[in-house]
Amino acid sequence: MSAGNPFPEDAEDTQTAIMRATFDALVEYGYAGLTIDRIDEFFPKSKSLLYHHYDGKDDLLVDFLSRMIDDYEAEIDCETPGDARERLDRWLDAIARPELAEEDRGFIRALVELRAQAAHDERYREHFTRSDRFFRGWLADIIADGIEEGVFREVDPEQVAATIHTIAGGVMTDRVTSDDPQVADVRAELDAYVEARLLAD
Repeated sequence: MSAGNPFPEDAEDTQTAIMRATFDALVEYGYAGLTIDRIDEFFPKSKSLLYHHYDGKDDLLVDFLSRMIDDYEAEIDCETPGDARERLDRWLDAIARPELAEEDRGFIRALVELRAQAAHDERYREHFTRSDRFFRGWLADIIADGIEEGVFREVDPEQVAATIHTIAGGVMTDRVTSDDPQVADVRAELDAYVEARLLAD
C-alpha cells in the first residue's frame, strides 16, 4: 500500500485540489502542526476557496478521510487477481514491509494522529469505524475464498480477519511512534500464525 498522493497533480476541480494539498500538508506537518494556512502552501488556488468550502481544519480533515477511504476501497476492489494465499500475502507485504519511503512514513504518522482524534471526536470515530469494518470484511472475504479454494482450513473468517487487522494496525502505529519497531519479527509471527491457523494440511 503506497501512501503516495492519490489525488492528481493537475486536478481542475477545486475539491480534488484541496484534497491533494491537504495530503501534502499532512505529510509535511502532521495533524498537530496542520493549519489552513499550511494547507494553502500546497494549494494552487485562492486561500479564500478553502474557507468557502470548510469552517476549519477538522471539517476539512473529516471530508479528506472520507475521500481517502473511498479511494482505498476502490483501489482494493480493483486489485490484481490471485488465489487467497497470494492476495493475503500481498497485503501483509504492504503492511509490514521492512522499509518505508519518507512520504509513506509521513502519511502513516498523520493517519495515526488522526485516529487519535477519534477518541474524543465522533466525526473521526465514524470514519475510522467505517474503514475498519471495510478492511476486516475484505480480509474475511479473502479467508472465506481460501476456505472454498481448499487453500485455508475451516476457520471463522471474521474472527481471523479481526486478529490480523488488529495486528496490522499495531504495526502501523509502532513504526511511527517508536525508535525500535519490531516489524520483521511481527511479520515472521504473522506468517507463523497464517501457517498454523489458516493453511490447509
